[in-house]
Amino acid sequence: MTSQTTVDKASREPQESAAPAPAKGLRGHPWLTLFSVAIGVMMVALDGTIVAIANPAIQQDLNASLADVQWITNGYMLALAVSLITAGKLGDRFGHRQTFLIGVVGFAAASGAIGLSDSVALVIVFRVLQGLFGALLMPAALGLLRATFPAEKLNMAIGIWGMVIGASTAGGPILGGVLVEHVNWQSVFFINVPVGVLALVLGLVILKDHRAENAPRSFDIGGIVLLSQAMFCLIWALIKGAEWGWGDYKTLGFLGAAVALFVVFALSQKNVREPLIPLAMFKSVPLSAGAVLMVLMAFAFMGGLFFVTFYLQNVHGLSPVDSGLHLLPLTGMMIVASPLAGFMITKFGPRVPLVGGMVCTAVAMFGMSQLDIGTGTLTMSIWFGLLGLGLAPVMVGATEVIVGNAPMELSGVAGGLQQAAMQVGGSLGTAVLGAVMASQVDSKLADNWKAAQLPPLSPEQLDQASSAVEVGIPPVGGNVPPEVAGKIAGVAHDTFVSGMSTAFMVAGIVAVVAALVATLTKRGANAEAGGGVGHI
Repeated sequence: MTSQTTVDKASREPQESAAPAPAKGLRGHPWLTLFSVAIGVMMVALDGTIVAIANPAIQQDLNASLADVQWITNGYMLALAVSLITAGKLGDRFGHRQTFLIGVVGFAAASGAIGLSDSVALVIVFRVLQGLFGALLMPAALGLLRATFPAEKLNMAIGIWGMVIGASTAGGPILGGVLVEHVNWQSVFFINVPVGVLALVLGLVILKDHRAENAPRSFDIGGIVLLSQAMFCLIWALIKGAEWGWGDYKTLGFLGAAVALFVVFALSQKNVREPLIPLAMFKSVPLSAGAVLMVLMAFAFMGGLFFVTFYLQNVHGLSPVDSGLHLLPLTGMMIVASPLAGFMITKFGPRVPLVGGMVCTAVAMFGMSQLDIGTGTLTMSIWFGLLGLGLAPVMVGATEVIVGNAPMELSGVAGGLQQAAMQVGGSLGTAVLGAVMASQVDSKLADNWKAAQLPPLSPEQLDQASSAVEVGIPPVGGNVPPEVAGKIAGVAHDTFVSGMSTAFMVAGIVAVVAALVATLTKRGANAEAGGGVGHI
């Protein structure tokens, strides 16, 4: 059977996708399933931001170089992004329950191994393993929700799932700051071990395996290799572009290789009996729009959040814990609004909530472009809260649009696509907005420095100063008089805020484009192929 036939058949005859029988007892209970997968998802989502707080302590304790510390993050990100869609296919083939449990065990074990590591090389190796096992876990969680919940409850479940991810992502810096300040950097990783054990026990008791009737029976090895190479080249170019320069031959070479590999991958999928990603999936305009929307949302959110952390810590001088507390309006609004968004999407469909969410996100980004050195907590809280209110329906709705418009037997691939879109969008946002910041600093720092009547800098000194100012750090040496240090800090913070404002304006424009894309979405055509109705 060709991929086109498979997808069309699933769209016309959703009742043929093996819907589970009503759950009896704990096994397969929809809400308990949600609780079980949320524990594992929380572990991975927390790790995405909590580690950034631990990096300075790791660098000092293990005598690591800056490049080593960057690899602690980049290795994880690359492994996760490259593996997500393939991991989703593994779940479709062997069952999402088994894939989820393997992911939980592997992620927790790798976390414990990092805490026991005595060299930065081992930390990087186990971070890569964390990424690989996290990739197994995330799409499987969505596949289990899709298979367990009936259509009328799926959006609410995805709403709570999105709430967990949003709250964990935003809460990572708070928890990380507490652990690093009061325990040690190893505790940031050790905490995943008991959480993983809890997720494993709950999974063994509660999760039920669901197999679609048309589940794949073979693997597209060639497609896996091509897609993995394409994703690696793309993410690597985005990670290294700021260091190499966006016009450098290495950056352009990796981006060109990514494009070429994606084209070859797409062509190869037409000639495979069971392709990794049936291209017929993308004939669904809502599904394609949902994937694009997820990229644009992550671009604005992750790219913007990157600068907010530097703004709070380096401009306002807040500790990591206090910075996290200042982001509580964002976290709290996502916690409150995500289940409400699920209810609204169930009742009214995803289009209006998605458009409204991206409009709120755009307004928040434009509002955050007005932040300055003297902005108070109340003003920041308003914009952070509005951002959380806007992101919640997009996290929920775009996920439902992607997963709900895919055939049941491709729910894992769809979940992997959703997560991969977030990873690409986040990397793209950080890279592009970082380039915007660098450009603004390069164009304004010298003039601002001269206007403040500070001692002139050599070209080499100016480059070093620009690198510090790009993250809001005043380039003050050890023997600088206090009055001069104050002037330097003022110039650095003014220049940083100017660049940040431009970056948020770009993020706001991207959010407006995303709102237009959201008009193409609609309720999942295959959502009714999901779970039974027992115990709802």
